Amino acid sequence: MDKYAVVVAGGSGLRMGANIPKQFLLLKGKPVLMHTLQKFSDCKQIVLVLPEAQVTYWSELCNQYNFTLPHTVVYGGKERFLSVLNGLNALPDEGLVAIHDGVRPCVTEQIIFNSFNEAEKHGNAIVAVPSKDSIRLVDDGKSIAVDRSKYYLIQTPQTFNLALLKKVYGQTVYQPTFTDDASVFESAGHHIHLVKGEYTNIKITTPEDLPLAELFL
Repeated sequence: MDKYAVVVAGGSGLRMGANIPKQFLLLKGKPVLMHTLQKFSDCKQIVLVLPEAQVTYWSELCNQYNFTLPHTVVYGGKERFLSVLNGLNALPDEGLVAIHDGVRPCVTEQIIFNSFNEAEKHGNAIVAVPSKDSIRLVDDGKSIAVDRSKYYLIQTPQTFNLALLKKVYGQTVYQPTFTDDASVFESAGHHIHLVKGEYTNIKITTPEDLPLAELFL
């Protein structure tokens, strides 16, 4: 099946303490987002979802850093759900699609390969890693120890049969509980299939993440 990628990059620089969105911060000499997109260079089409106000700046960065990897840019929506929907609408109706965070530049080729392979078999493949830390559930002011072996930390890419995902997004009304694409897909009655991720596949969110990402790259 043809393979596609939708890279969602709608973050700001607030938690990074930066004056530019975190996807544009420099990592090993070029913007974070360029590292991320390059990881999906084998896909038939890459769709980059950006806030409309950032598209011109991105174009300037591509010229400045001579970034020529073919990709389609579409505008994001108010919520991530709407941004992904806009990205999906730029793709054909058949194939496999990996939805990925623009600020996860350390994803490996092996993770991407496995996610596409498993999604072709099961209809979806959600990258996740077991929690290494002890976990406590805080509810109504009380904290309760829980069995960490039952909990996984969800990453991206989250890869799907494109026709199935398009159908789900086209028939689903946004809910605040939709924190990722798996939660949207699950809301339509689909079983979620987890695949092994890597602890190095970090999401750049706070200042200490940048040197870590540089080390992992």
